[in-house]
Amino acid sequence: MTELDPRDLRRAFGKFMTGVTVVTTRSASGTALGFTANSFTSVSLDPALLIVCPGKNLSSYGEFSTCAHFTVNVLAEGQEDVSNTFAGFKGDRFAKTDHDLDAREIPLINGAVATFSCRTHRVIEAGDHCVLIGQVETYSHNDRPALGYANGQYFSLGLERGALEPTGRRIVCGSIIEHEGRVLLEKTDAGFRPPQVTLSDRRQLRDSLRQDLHDRGIDARLGVVYSVYDDATAHHVYILGNAPELPKHGKLEAVAIEDLAALTYSTTPITTMISRFALESRTRDFSLYLGSAQQGDVHSFSERT
Repeated sequence: MTELDPRDLRRAFGKFMTGVTVVTTRSASGTALGFTANSFTSVSLDPALLIVCPGKNLSSYGEFSTCAHFTVNVLAEGQEDVSNTFAGFKGDRFAKTDHDLDAREIPLINGAVATFSCRTHRVIEAGDHCVLIGQVETYSHNDRPALGYANGQYFSLGLERGALEPTGRRIVCGSIIEHEGRVLLEKTDAGFRPPQVTLSDRRQLRDSLRQDLHDRGIDARLGVVYSVYDDATAHHVYILGNAPELPKHGKLEAVAIEDLAALTYSTTPITTMISRFALESRTRDFSLYLGSAQQGDVHSFSERT
């Protein structure tokens, strides 16, 4: 049997889009414990069963693999900080997180789109994790959009859908495309800009952009929306992308990320966007800009390693 590359296998698993949860319990001494997990799914309605999969690398693995009760909290858009706290913060995670207690005094994360209080139904050893099967005793949910996760990044469908709602204006859609530490740019009389296409209908926005890139010799994988803004002439949408190889033809230039700041760009918003991209590339903590050409808000969807 061929030996599998664990890092590459993890990337393959990461192609599956999931939500983000925080799983909580209490130790035998009463200490509240919690960790971030996207290995969560429903199993059965009758009886009401769900599963989460704690990893054996968790410092609290022993408590979760033997607990009698636990909760699963499905995080909402905007709760990236909660996810990051329970994924890596070493101090008192609950002191940093707004929460209540269920009937068994196990923490419930306030603002979550759904919570499930469970008693442990069964625990199954499974390689470097265990499968923790819970029987739902009580639950709650609301209509807020959930926080998503795929390809090592958070994503927010609600924000992206809102950004892509029809405005009745022409649409300029482009992509910041990376290839091995370089960004593909086209040079115009006004300066450099990402490859882009002008549309009158956004219903096929991604497909239209993908086809335009293909016509330029770029078979790009398009990711999350990175910047959305309006100016006096159009509604602009820019998407992060990745190209497995350089264009086979065309006039695009591959510019090293560290050299992006030295270029002149076609518009001030593109200058600002590329500067932000170059900065965020250092940590891979990318964000979504929503606003106008002059001002707006940045929403984090941090990339995990």
